[in-house]
Amino acid sequence: MRANRLSAAGLCVALGLAVLAGAARAQTAAPTRDDIVGKLNHFEEAGEVDLPALKQQVMERAKARIKNDPGPVNRPLIAPDLAKLPAFNAQIQFDADTPIIQPASYQAVGRIADALVHFSLLPYTFLIVGHVESNSKTREANAILSQRRADAIRDVLVNTFKISTKRLHPIGLGEEQFLDRAKPTSAVNGQLQILTYAKLPEDAPAHPAAATAPAAKKPAKKR
Repeated sequence: MRANRLSAAGLCVALGLAVLAGAARAQTAAPTRDDIVGKLNHFEEAGEVDLPALKQQVMERAKARIKNDPGPVNRPLIAPDLAKLPAFNAQIQFDADTPIIQPASYQAVGRIADALVHFSLLPYTFLIVGHVESNSKTREANAILSQRRADAIRDVLVNTFKISTKRLHPIGLGEEQFLDRAKPTSAVNGQLQILTYAKLPEDAPAHPAAATAPAAKKPAKKR
């Protein structure tokens, strides 16, 4: 009887561990293309954000040594209008303090690429927004890192998946726009965002134009 009870207890523990493992896999599973399209395809109006000016503002604020800085929890958002845009938040893993994408995130990046070439999203341009959670690094270092990571995602989408550069605008916000202001050190604040930004001009192709092959030379006539 005692052996039976122990066996039953062991079975319960095994089942519990299996359930937990399944839940962990579900949490880390890459989003589907349709998940991403569903987040991004309800565009209403273009974002009113001057991207070159915002990049400069991010760096100036990150470098500043403000005497009365309210701290990361109360720091005002640097671009609150971005919250009005359709957004997909991606948990892309990078090597520590670098813009190098870890292999575990290759599938997620591929799914983003698949979504951006879905017929319903072809008419739009997108922001690739990098963030970094509050850590031991300076705000300036984190602003630079977030921009490099946004640039890295743009480069993969362009060079590997052949998405037009005209559709992708990388911007790093560092610690200047936390996704969860109540928990500045949370990993949530390190997520990368894809935002539907504006309609693509009608004369701009959604895919890069294929390079035209040089005309073949005709063989010289024999004399």
